Amino acid sequence: MRSLCLGPFLAVSAPVGRRAFGCHLTRKCFHKQLHFHSRCAVFSSYSCSATLSVVPELEEKQVFDGDKANLLVRELRKNFDSGRTKSYEWRVSQLEAIVKMLEEKENEITEALYKDLSKPQLEAFITEISQVKSSCSEALQELKHWMKPEKVNTSITTFPSSAEIVPEPLGVVLVISTWNFPFLLSMDPVIGAISAGNTVVLKPSEIAPATSSLLANLIEQYLDNSAIRVVEGAIPETTALLEQKWDKILYTGSARVGRIVMAAAAKHLTPVILELGGKCPAVVESDVNLQVTARRIIAGKWACNSGQACISVDYIITRKEFAPRLISALKEELEQFFGKDPMESKDMSRIVSPNQFARLVNLLDEDKVSDKIVLGGQRDEKKLKIAPTILLDVPEDAMVMQEEIFGPILPIITVDNIEDCYSIIKSKPKPLAAYLFTNNEKLKTDYVDKISSGGMLINDAVIHVATRGLPFGGVEESGMGCYHGKFSFDSFSHRKSVLYRSFDADSSIRYPPYTPQKEKLLKALISGNIVQIILALFGW
Repeated sequence: MRSLCLGPFLAVSAPVGRRAFGCHLTRKCFHKQLHFHSRCAVFSSYSCSATLSVVPELEEKQVFDGDKANLLVRELRKNFDSGRTKSYEWRVSQLEAIVKMLEEKENEITEALYKDLSKPQLEAFITEISQVKSSCSEALQELKHWMKPEKVNTSITTFPSSAEIVPEPLGVVLVISTWNFPFLLSMDPVIGAISAGNTVVLKPSEIAPATSSLLANLIEQYLDNSAIRVVEGAIPETTALLEQKWDKILYTGSARVGRIVMAAAAKHLTPVILELGGKCPAVVESDVNLQVTARRIIAGKWACNSGQACISVDYIITRKEFAPRLISALKEELEQFFGKDPMESKDMSRIVSPNQFARLVNLLDEDKVSDKIVLGGQRDEKKLKIAPTILLDVPEDAMVMQEEIFGPILPIITVDNIEDCYSIIKSKPKPLAAYLFTNNEKLKTDYVDKISSGGMLINDAVIHVATRGLPFGGVEESGMGCYHGKFSFDSFSHRKSVLYRSFDADSSIRYPPYTPQKEKLLKALISGNIVQIILALFGW
């Protein structure tokens, strides 16, 4: 996925100018809350009901720098050390508060997503709001089970004893979210961090400002601000946060920025989860149900935030003779989905920003690509819209085949034999997802066996990430670590090994002086051979 602030992060090593922020002070009656918005810094502390304006007319300039970031982390660590967040009751109360927030603020969330991306209401509900609800529901149902220590068998060498693995929260964690699914990719990791009993700071993307501002307000309103905070902003704020010592960082964005996040984390030996993306291939064999295949590819590309998704279909590989039929089916179904003029469709998201729009236009206008357009290609800079566009057999060295597209452009690469797909896919970094459409059972088996990717889906696209029980994460360039459901809980927990022993049966065999008889018995015990143990006990 593309970073919440890709350009800025690439300049992190350079001196960073500090931006001034307008500030207003509010009072309520609880622990102090710090929000540093992209345009203002909000300090608030909770009181019974009223919000008092301390500086009603003149706003005080504030900067969220390393000192303030350090103060924030210290405060959250102090609250974590108090033990409040470790209790089952606290975790459930926060999860239930998120459920309440979703029920009461669904319209506001949908409106924010529309402001940022023109995301259709139903798409916003299905791909973001309902997924957050599902994560909360699963956590509430399973939390007691997740928190329960796991019993482990012990060996004869520690007899008598018992052992267990105890999941414990890591401490203070940082979630750096992104702009393409700005609500889901902010709240889903936060739910995992809360479920595991951590305190957490969320840094939403400034590229989706409406959702970022809404998240800051909703989390302040609904959740425990002594343990859960939001920091808004761009270069200075993110840089200041990355300078701090965290117990875990989850970052969603590009591989280039992922390296910067990982380098910053390495200074403190902080573990990271990186969800990065890549070029996700879809291999289409000629034996498929063509209409269903076309519909599912469209759903996993253009109906998925206009292709602005880390798991959307990035390019297709199919047989040369089958390509015209596939293109025809895609064209027909695209018209069914978005009408004869997709630029006027209300069921497609827009491109997030002028910079992203310009990047995508440059991909299409490259000399070696512009004459390969077989469908679409229209663009409207004012509306930030690009029509669903299909390219046929673009050169491998074209930019559109070298970088993650992250937009409504779909290259189709043709091959003589479908098995040729393996060398094409393997010539690129391992993707976050890989798709295959076929009825051939051997091809399914071979594809699963030969293609390494973060996740894989046969005869559909994208929906594997919404399947309960499956982890979501990448491999190599597409990321490291995983989350979703129980995997989120585990990723934000430490699995602590605990062995219990009594003061009984304290054999002298483990203590000096070491005699030949002790050595013989110890070796027999370690080997686990009952006959040898009996013989050693009798001195044979």
